[in-house]
Amino acid sequence: MIDILKGITVLDLTQNIAGPYCTQLLGDFGADVIKVERPGSGDDARRWVPPASHGVGTAFLAVNRNKRSVGIDIGVPQGRDVVRRLADRADVLVHAVRPGSLEARGLGYDDLAATNPRLVYCAISAFGESGPLAREPGYDPLIQAFTGIMSVTGHADRPPARVGVSVIDMGTALWAFIGTLAALYRRQETGRGGRVSTSLMETGVNWMSLFLTHYMGAGFVGQRLGDVTPMTSPYESFATRDGAVLITAANDKLFAAVCSALGIPDVVADARFASNALRVANRPALHALLEARTATYATTECVERLRAAGAPCSPINTVVEVHDDAQVAAMRMIKPLPAPHLPDLRVVDVPVAIDGEKASLRQAPPLLGAHTDEVLRWAGYAAAEIDALKACKAVG
Repeated sequence: MIDILKGITVLDLTQNIAGPYCTQLLGDFGADVIKVERPGSGDDARRWVPPASHGVGTAFLAVNRNKRSVGIDIGVPQGRDVVRRLADRADVLVHAVRPGSLEARGLGYDDLAATNPRLVYCAISAFGESGPLAREPGYDPLIQAFTGIMSVTGHADRPPARVGVSVIDMGTALWAFIGTLAALYRRQETGRGGRVSTSLMETGVNWMSLFLTHYMGAGFVGQRLGDVTPMTSPYESFATRDGAVLITAANDKLFAAVCSALGIPDVVADARFASNALRVANRPALHALLEARTATYATTECVERLRAAGAPCSPINTVVEVHDDAQVAAMRMIKPLPAPHLPDLRVVDVPVAIDGEKASLRQAPPLLGAHTDEVLRWAGYAAAEIDALKACKAVG
């Protein structure tokens, strides 16, 4: 299993999706992740139900494996003191608190780096740390709307739609993960940590790179086109006898393969479709020609014919079909990670392997506060001190 970050301790002050997914990735690569949660309630995602498994929101289960949970109330001075003590021993701290909030509590980067200069401090925000919206809250669909993603998602004759996958949250987690790794790598040379920052808004703007470049370079403003990619054709879905197939032919060779598979090789010689630019310009006519053929096949047969000819294509799978797919199984993307409180838990693995090994799956998402005493002992607290912290409800 991947354990490249073994020996690295991460203090996780995040909740919901973006921050927890970042820290889960750090844990997947071997880090010891200490998840700080509000005593009694914990991460909001625990209560995002339905859907739930064994009473826990499945959104929480998706992004919180390989972590130890400790209940700390940072709203009280004693709780903040505990966080400082943990931060003194940590290599990384990740938070997703509104800009200025932790600084006001004496838990900003400058505060913690004063006693632990090796700390890599990663701050995730909604709109960034400067500008007129810096202190505004933000969530995945809100940022999809703000950054223009919804303006190019969906069909032209219907209202704008959000991307169903949490691309903003999970994308921001990836940038936070990358930035944290880069800062840890630099620390090997300098001996000092540093402050990493990213935001949901920056991630959304970055995801729009192609569309923004289309506009800046050619004055082209993207529109909602359903599953059509505007720069290439055929690059969209086509009806079959019992569903649909998505075909992506990005060059002349692949276009010829599509036509051959569908039994219309003469279409390649049609002057209207002699180049990608012409195929884009004449997309409606080409779509009608190809769909007249795909509609005669069942989806399975259509996919088999296209793949046999070397034409890129796919059925439009449901979640259940992805779960049961032989290719997904062959790549070991879904694995069991049971625990007494989650006896049937299965998780989605990371999409990268090193020397053939994927994530270090060690521990299911924890019960709230399951490791409070253990972590406080690790930080040097005596039993009497832990009891006193519990008595004043600073920890739980």
